[in-house]
Amino acid sequence: MRILVTGATGQVGGALVSRLQSGREQQSCREQGRAVIAADRSIIDFTRPEAMSRSLDGLRPDLVVNAAAYTAVDKAEDEPDLAMLVNCRAPAALARWAAASGVPLVHFSTDYVFDGAGTRPWREDDAPGPLSVYGASKLAGENEIRAAGAACLIVRTSWVYAAAGRNFLRTIAALARERDELRVVADQVGAPTSAAIIADAVAGLLDGATGLAASFSAAQGLVHLCAAGEASWYAFAAAIVEGLRMRGVALRTTRLTAITTEQYPTRARRPLNSRLALERLRRVFGIAMPHWQAAVAAELDKLARELAST
Repeated sequence: MRILVTGATGQVGGALVSRLQSGREQQSCREQGRAVIAADRSIIDFTRPEAMSRSLDGLRPDLVVNAAAYTAVDKAEDEPDLAMLVNCRAPAALARWAAASGVPLVHFSTDYVFDGAGTRPWREDDAPGPLSVYGASKLAGENEIRAAGAACLIVRTSWVYAAAGRNFLRTIAALARERDELRVVADQVGAPTSAAIIADAVAGLLDGATGLAASFSAAQGLVHLCAAGEASWYAFAAAIVEGLRMRGVALRTTRLTAITTEQYPTRARRPLNSRLALERLRRVFGIAMPHWQAAVAAELDKLARELAST
């Protein structure tokens, strides 16, 4: 089996490639004749959906995991056409190829498809209502993928970060070394989710590769996948600062101040409630996600080692 992972240089894509090529998965791949194809933009260009079928025909994957996306949430407000191209039109072309070729497709989406109302976790069958261009482009991509008719699983996740790359974890770590005070939004709540635990969960889904179509159907083609528990951005920042300090990283910050979304205006509106329900993930796939605090501890260990060497 040839598994194609798109967006291989991104946080989730990179974590997936690493996870699928290491340890138990690597042994499984050898035994089952499986290979992982790590595709970046030079291999599949999501700004050229018209060329996608030709690229995919050349790669001949038996399974596609699409982790490529336009993720610049604020910038998307000024680049709606590009966001729609990468997050909707290109995945649509990918899904049409998958449907025509009989190839299962896993595609990542986001909590930003919801409007953030209320306080209960969002279920897969709740009506979406994106507040931003980014959220709208991701929802449009979901709809196009479903319409293509492939055996697909859309995986919505939230607040993704990693020890590497550009993300909230590294931003807070950098600012905490430069500033006496950090002011962080406290009225947006979700589940900080490391790319590593997303990769672990998806690898678990792919363990039963011969029955993917059936399991995707049992999940109605859509599942929420994020860390267990919940936190505000303020609580997440506090965990980062405290965790780095406990690991011996010298920080300048002595004070964290909780602020509201109104006090921190951004180009794109964010949902206040980004909680995602995980019942379907457990019921259909038997996967229980680790708590966000346990996951962030593992990433802080990596980041602290990096900072200690610089």
